[in-house]
Amino acid sequence: MMVLNDHDRAVVLAVVASAGVVAMAVSVLLGRRLVAANRTLVEAVRADRFQPPAARLPAELAELSRELEAAYDRLAASHEREQALEASRRELVAWVSHDLRTPLAGLRAMAEALEDEVVADEHTVQRYHGRIRVEVERLTEMVDDLFELSRIHAGALRLSRERVGLADLVAEAVAGTEALARAKGVRLRGDVREGLPVQVDAGELGRALRNLVVNAIRHTPGDGAVEIIGEVADGEARVTVADACGGIPEDDLARVFDVAFRGEAARTPGGGAGLGLAIARGIVEAHAGRIGVANEGPGCRFEVRLPLTAG
Repeated sequence: MMVLNDHDRAVVLAVVASAGVVAMAVSVLLGRRLVAANRTLVEAVRADRFQPPAARLPAELAELSRELEAAYDRLAASHEREQALEASRRELVAWVSHDLRTPLAGLRAMAEALEDEVVADEHTVQRYHGRIRVEVERLTEMVDDLFELSRIHAGALRLSRERVGLADLVAEAVAGTEALARAKGVRLRGDVREGLPVQVDAGELGRALRNLVVNAIRHTPGDGAVEIIGEVADGEARVTVADACGGIPEDDLARVFDVAFRGEAARTPGGGAGLGLAIARGIVEAHAGRIGVANEGPGCRFEVRLPLTAG
């Protein structure tokens, strides 16, 4: 057993006391610094717009500050998306309400005229019946578009993928819109430069392509042309739809695929509810593809890019 003499005991006690004082002083200093840094971070969090404190923070709090900044940025982006969706929803409701009132008013007027026998000659009666059928088909198409768009936004779009030739997709798009083009006097041409198969839902993607072609035909003058080209480039299947619409204002290009967006030139009766391009984008993105538009030549060019294998 070791026994300390008085001198050694005094030295040990002095060292322990000194160490305790130093430790206490360091703890107080670190504590004050930590409390001050914590207050600074709390004030930054409580601010309207979080900004990392300019003062230097301890490593732990600095990491927390970076994570808070990243979380705030994600929340801000989410809020902006929510506001954009809400604005699109309001615009959609306004446009659909307008587009529903117009054909419904016409249907009501024609039905009352037939019921009250205001029109009696056979030719006018047949014309009214034909017009009623056209308006009913238009309303049915609008309801189908709304249902499709709601499935896309809800993430409920279920794809039944199969191997489909690119040439078949282009041919179906041309065949499904040929009557509309002929009625308007627009020249419609489809071509596939390389027809490798793609793994897609033929029905849904065919609808997206038809929406693009119908949009192109509606905005192309009677003596113009619409061209659909399918090709493979850089490991992707590409389908482009070029029209002669005269181009889209640069300020509108970024909004072309927004729900219910229609440029001034498109705000005419029979122009649809502005859902076709939004549906096309939703379907293409559901296939892990991309869709874009650019002004080119006498009009604009819509381009769909799809992976050659299932995404």
